[in-house]
Amino acid sequence: MEDRNLIRFDWAMKRLLRNKADYTVLEGFLSELMKEDIQIESILESESNQQIEIDKYNRVDILVKNAKGELVIIEVQNQLEHDYFQRMIYGSSKAVTEYISLGDSYKQVKKVYSVNIVYFDLGQGEDYVYHGKTHFEGIHKGDSLELSAKQKILMGGNITPSDLFPEYYVIKVNQFDDVAHDTLDEWIYYFKNNEIKEEFKAKGLLKAKELLRVDNLSEDEQAKYKLHLKNLRDEASRLFTLKAEAEFKVREDEKKEIARTLKKDGFPVDAISKSTGLTAEEIEKL
Repeated sequence: MEDRNLIRFDWAMKRLLRNKADYTVLEGFLSELMKEDIQIESILESESNQQIEIDKYNRVDILVKNAKGELVIIEVQNQLEHDYFQRMIYGSSKAVTEYISLGDSYKQVKKVYSVNIVYFDLGQGEDYVYHGKTHFEGIHKGDSLELSAKQKILMGGNITPSDLFPEYYVIKVNQFDDVAHDTLDEWIYYFKNNEIKEEFKAKGLLKAKELLRVDNLSEDEQAKYKLHLKNLRDEASRLFTLKAEAEFKVREDEKKEIARTLKKDGFPVDAISKSTGLTAEEIEKL
């Protein structure tokens, strides 16, 4: 049996998951994604860099610090942005620079994870979950650049340069085929369908199923949530219309180019009209 009365994850991040008692939900998701037991120490900031009105429903982000002192940015992006990779870079760089104190050594730079849940096809690739890390490879020898023994001692363990640099996760929700092969897929199923199946066992989902019910919201919050859903639909419709208009213009330009060529080659106007769908008046103006 599926629970279909659940709130979207972006709205939950924005309104419901910021209390310490409810960290279990985000901890569960991050644990399934990163394949380790993640514990959240605190939420540092949220919804940064919203410069335009559309961002209020198009995007939501949250920055948390885990028990190891690492920073995790979780961002949900609802609509297409062609420069979204650059946004990911900016977000992680901003976290690095803002959370080191003046006068600290670079050793104090915090590890940053950028987790991006996107509802559009970002880039090109057949998978729906991607993980990016920084790796240094010798251009002549093909070997991997590692830390020296002294550096490892100073850094506190057997780590690699990749462990120091920001890491990126991209979950392309719409590319998921609705078949949950593992516990991370169970989370992605929820992201896509706002449903949690009875048999799902992923960490945090049981708490999410209990906490993120629409009927748990007050009447005022339910009204705001319905407006959020309407805004998402309206924006999706606006983007569809813009895309359709652009495609229509391209088709019209192509027809005019064909008609122009046929006219130049001496074809009669009625034949050109029949071939392209343009009126005789439109053809005469070419």
